Amino acid sequence: MSMSVTVRDAVRADAPLILKFIEDLADYEKLRHEAVATVADLERELFGDNPKVFCQIAEAGGQAAGFALWFYTFSTFVGRHGIWLEDLFVSPEMRGRGIGKALLVDLAQRCVREQLGRFEWAVLDWNRPSIDFYAAQGAVFMDDWRRCRVDGAALAKLGAA
Repeated sequence: MSMSVTVRDAVRADAPLILKFIEDLADYEKLRHEAVATVADLERELFGDNPKVFCQIAEAGGQAAGFALWFYTFSTFVGRHGIWLEDLFVSPEMRGRGIGKALLVDLAQRCVREQLGRFEWAVLDWNRPSIDFYAAQGAVFMDDWRRCRVDGAALAKLGAA
């Protein structure tokens, strides 16, 4: 039985739901110890006066099934903004119903509509189901690029330099 999937912009009242999706994703990625965001954080960052991060909620059969959290990037080479998909998650019991694809399509349509140059994200190297799914959607894996991160004490030290 196929069920209708819709994608909508998240609203402030979704903050607890978004946090639950983030926590479920952190559990799946074995990174729960890093998931310290709060409902207040999400309300401030996604729904404050000048949000710089955005969220789509996917619903199937009238119930929340997944989310995509994203923000705009800029490519100096392309000379256009793009979208960075920070997180995409579909509840395990809702997988295999086109929900993840609906979220990707929604953001790809935004890229086309807004004439953005790129749609990018990262996937953990052990996450074979997601890697296969993304490849089936036409994703090209940028194996020659390494992501860099500075946080915590290292960020404080760099910022004090």
